[in-house]
Amino acid sequence: MYGHSRTRDFFPAALITGFLVTTLFIRQSVQQNDYNDYLKREHSLFKPYQGSGMTIPYWDFIGTTFVTNSYVRLTPDLQSKNGAIWNHVPCTSINWELQVNFKVHGHGKDLFGDGFALWYARDRLQTGAVFGSKDNFLGLAIILDTYSNHNGPHNHQHPYISAMVNNGSLSYDHDRDGTHTQLAGCEAKFRNVEFDTQLSVRYENDVLTVSTDLENKGSWKECLRVEGVKLPTGYYFGASATTGDLSDNHDIISIKFYELEAPSLLAEDRRQIVPSAATFEAPREHRDDPKQGMSNVKIFFLILLMMLIVVVLVVIGIMFYQKHKENARKRFY
Repeated sequence: MYGHSRTRDFFPAALITGFLVTTLFIRQSVQQNDYNDYLKREHSLFKPYQGSGMTIPYWDFIGTTFVTNSYVRLTPDLQSKNGAIWNHVPCTSINWELQVNFKVHGHGKDLFGDGFALWYARDRLQTGAVFGSKDNFLGLAIILDTYSNHNGPHNHQHPYISAMVNNGSLSYDHDRDGTHTQLAGCEAKFRNVEFDTQLSVRYENDVLTVSTDLENKGSWKECLRVEGVKLPTGYYFGASATTGDLSDNHDIISIKFYELEAPSLLAEDRRQIVPSAATFEAPREHRDDPKQGMSNVKIFFLILLMMLIVVVLVVIGIMFYQKHKENARKRFY
């Protein structure tokens, strides 16, 4: 009886242990399979970057972009630079998520710029005025704007993250930070921090969500969420940056693309649809820059010029008075 009792106790324990081990193994296997199934290497960029020679598998770069062992630098901390990197494989996924590890840093403390943009656009490798890429684009731009000295009043601080969907007819207005065409935005202190910063762009069931991890917490904080966003398939992912009179280093450390499952109602041919969004944020009024005041040097020379003019007028007046007095004296005699 004693031995039989031990056998009866042993089997339930063994079964429970076996069940737990099997469950854990299956869970790990499913997680691993999900990772392998959904992380798409052809749209991703991570270390080691370089393939043969100076090429990067699946990516092309232009302008001032250069590659190191630790990052892809779009622009150095120098004035008037433009750089970009573009994926050369079109995206065929309807639902997807892009996770970007980036770093923006430079020597400027109060003034710096201009910023960079992440793209899902039809036309690739085309330079232009919108953070190093072309204006009047077709597709989606996630803009990380660091330049705070724009025209007009601000209802937000910089750096600032915003989203823009363009059907090719809209122009990004730097004078208004693009607020007349943005879908939504949020303030984001991602510049000159000691750790890498993260951005997630998730497009699922026509909902665009941008989230950030800017405090090295390993968790996402929602920046913006917009419904009714229509994006076609077949466009390209990219990142571009620009500097002007002000500058920064704009570095991409990694880009990871995840394909998300699409429900049957979205399993449609989206290659020919035009990018669109159901709503935009209300634009703020455009106001011209206030006229800049003169510098102290200019004021000094202006005062000096005015004093010289006064002295000359006084001298001319004295000379005229003396001449008039002399003529009057001659008439008297």
